[in-house]
Amino acid sequence: MNSFNAKANWTVDGQTYTIFRLAAVADRGHNLRRLPFSLRVLLENLLRNQETGTVADEDIEALATWDPKADPSKEIAFTPARTLLQDFTGVPCVVDLAAMRDAMAELGGDPQKINPLNPVELVIDHSVQVDQYGTEAAILINRDLEFERNEERYKFLKWGQNALHNFKAVPPNTGIVHQVNIEYLARVVMTDGTPGYAYPDTLVGTDSHTTMVNGLGVLGWGVGGIEAEAAMLGQPVSMLIPHVIGFKLTGTLREGTTATDLVLVVTEMLRNKGVVGKFVEFFGAGLTGLPVADRATIANMAPEYGATMGFFPVDEETIKYLRMTGRPEEHVKMVEAYCKEQGLWHNTADGEPEYTDVLSLDLGTVVPSVAGPKRPQDRLALQDAGPAFKKTFEPVMAGRSTKMPLPMAGAATAVLEKPEDEANAVAGDLRDGAVVIAAITSCTNTSNPSVMVAAGLLAKKAVEKGLDVKPWVKTSLAPGSRVVTNYLTDSGLLPYLEKLNFFTVGYGCTTCIGNSGPLPEEISKAINEKNLVAVSVLSGNRNFEGRVHADVKANYLMSPPLVVAYALVGTIDIDLTQDSLGKDKDGNDVFLRDIWPSQHEIAETIHKCGMTDMFRKNYADVFKGDEKWNALDAGSSDRYGWDPKSTYIKRAPYFDGMPKTAPDVVADLNAMKVLAILGDSITTDHISPAGSIKGSSPAGLYLEEHGIEKRLFNSYGSRRGNHEVMVRGTFANIRLKNQLAPGTEGEWTTYLPTGEVMSIFDASEKYQEDGVGLIVLAGKEYGTGSSRDWAAKGPYLLGIKCVIAESFERIHRSNLVGMGILPLQFEAGDSIASLGLTGQEEFSVLGLSDGIAHHFHESKLLDVRATDERGMVKTFRALARIDTPQECQYYRHGGILQYVLRQLLKD
Repeated sequence: MNSFNAKANWTVDGQTYTIFRLAAVADRGHNLRRLPFSLRVLLENLLRNQETGTVADEDIEALATWDPKADPSKEIAFTPARTLLQDFTGVPCVVDLAAMRDAMAELGGDPQKINPLNPVELVIDHSVQVDQYGTEAAILINRDLEFERNEERYKFLKWGQNALHNFKAVPPNTGIVHQVNIEYLARVVMTDGTPGYAYPDTLVGTDSHTTMVNGLGVLGWGVGGIEAEAAMLGQPVSMLIPHVIGFKLTGTLREGTTATDLVLVVTEMLRNKGVVGKFVEFFGAGLTGLPVADRATIANMAPEYGATMGFFPVDEETIKYLRMTGRPEEHVKMVEAYCKEQGLWHNTADGEPEYTDVLSLDLGTVVPSVAGPKRPQDRLALQDAGPAFKKTFEPVMAGRSTKMPLPMAGAATAVLEKPEDEANAVAGDLRDGAVVIAAITSCTNTSNPSVMVAAGLLAKKAVEKGLDVKPWVKTSLAPGSRVVTNYLTDSGLLPYLEKLNFFTVGYGCTTCIGNSGPLPEEISKAINEKNLVAVSVLSGNRNFEGRVHADVKANYLMSPPLVVAYALVGTIDIDLTQDSLGKDKDGNDVFLRDIWPSQHEIAETIHKCGMTDMFRKNYADVFKGDEKWNALDAGSSDRYGWDPKSTYIKRAPYFDGMPKTAPDVVADLNAMKVLAILGDSITTDHISPAGSIKGSSPAGLYLEEHGIEKRLFNSYGSRRGNHEVMVRGTFANIRLKNQLAPGTEGEWTTYLPTGEVMSIFDASEKYQEDGVGLIVLAGKEYGTGSSRDWAAKGPYLLGIKCVIAESFERIHRSNLVGMGILPLQFEAGDSIASLGLTGQEEFSVLGLSDGIAHHFHESKLLDVRATDERGMVKTFRALARIDTPQECQYYRHGGILQYVLRQLLKD
């Protein structure tokens, strides 16, 4: 039934569009001003998609009458307007689509049905590594190595661009996906078709930081690749109408603070509040004058504070940003007019919407901050960083004689270029707390001109004072788009950054995702021989264990100017608010306050740059690429020609032997063995690392057996198109602690039938040979971090049938269901320890068949039976985290891709 009659013609500047009027809901007596802006966007989405049959009147009524205090229970179907990919997560998406085309043909269907139905845009940004640094040639050397390692992947992506409809790829060396998105790809309001529809820009992305675009008033969030593929193929995203937490901002940032400091405070507050699975929406007088770049910095880190997204409604600042970034004027005017017409325009005079709960922050209370050493939410006031470091790592450092002080002076020349004896002398000076990596990196901050210009101004003042970076610090500058280089050059600041060794190393994520490249050999050797706690400082969004570099135990997030400051002193064990950074040319102490730029200096520098022309010029041919990209010969056949010798791209195995119809009955899970017992805050980096591949690991041995030299191993992230590598890398994070293999770190477990300690992959192979299903037990916040689908695909291929945890992060829980793995949640008060589970038990999950068959209408609590080696049985109940009826369908079919393929076969 469709009784709202929302479809109407609307004219602006002489152009007529078809829109779906939110006023049609108000005409039914509903007060839409009480709804948060994010829910108003969802409401338009439901109105517009009634015509597809996926939305009923009752769904619209449920959203229009949203009770902010009620527990989420109503399922709706959200249909995103477009999909955003990056190459690490995008390659497996395209691999799956290519495999689906094969499966469709083999099952008697039309492979051309496997095509994105809405725009899909992929930005190649995750592959460049910081192999070379500290020289002007670094960017070219890193680019050439990137193509040498990834040529096969890039040819595959070009095939996808040629063979798949509605699919575009932004070539490498252009920028970071989320920065390119807000600077160019995001429309804010979409227009397409004939007679010309206008509707809010919405999206899902295969990267958790897709939320960055929320800063521009665009509704969207990160999903796993498997869920994104379903959306690309026309499946709506099934979701419950969420709680919306209001975050009220007042005041203005004071001198000496940055947007990075603000986001670290916001992250700490919201993580303490607990917003997993919720929308967060920012409002209040503090939005006035808060630039989109600052908003995007806050929105980018929604995964770090745990929210589905961090939404900023459209207002005057949005329009300013669209103009600054060179969007066509007619489009900018249409965006403003449309949002005002639809009640999507934020104006403090209109009053405040209703929220589930409200947090408040006076921007004037924000202080300079860093976060670390292991989690983004662990904020420290700047002066507390040194003492907190000592306290955290005191057990590690106790009893070791590593107290030689770090010298306060050193040449800026890269250690790699020093004579061997001098390089060894530098390595000999290293002690605990040495900053060995200082990286201006990540779209989180490189998208923000204020903090990038601040870094440049601080570098200028430091050089003028005669300061230099320490010789053991690996420095890098990785802008999120070429526009950054333009304005740093135009303002005359880039040469000063380069004098401090912050040369541009590439346009990609680099250090933020673990592509920090090798440390100089003598530095790495000193760290490992002395077992030092080495440090990285980066302007990124994640600092999880083992993510940045294998040799670095402590990682701190901070603003770009602070990254430069810590590079100058070379240690975290310092109070930058009080201690000297070094001596000037006259021998006087120089303090951070002496070289910190004022907000006026930053604003004046930005104002003098012709930003709009820079944006227009840089994005004029964004899909064209350089000579290396254009030289790739990819072909355009309907079906991909798989190369059996390839170690990068292999046909996905998920459809092998798949029958045309799903089983009528879902069997209970019986006689499962435990593969791993894990603690709290297990991240998707722990489950499926993106970094380097060790030669001695199962993945490294596989590549070696296939004739790949170690220097060309590349990273796990770059090899996500090959399931043979990825399954061997599952749970291979160097910092993983599996309680089934006590005293070890990394990829180890105990094979229970024999008691032998072996790699998780090797144990899984033995279990699968015996036909034994596997289970993982874990603590709180299982699956925190990146949205990577391989954190679910890898466990699926290991033979894991179920994960029982105290709680799950949103995206990973969805990914597990999407791969046919059952997420079970301990009841409140229960845990591995409280139930006395040892991991030696054999587990069965009972009642699953009935629960799935009836969509858990009566209860989602299932009985879990654990039988120990003596035959003693413990039974407890756990909550099935299959949260919607649609997810029941996915699970019944064995996964979301199998479900979609069977649906397309029916058409």
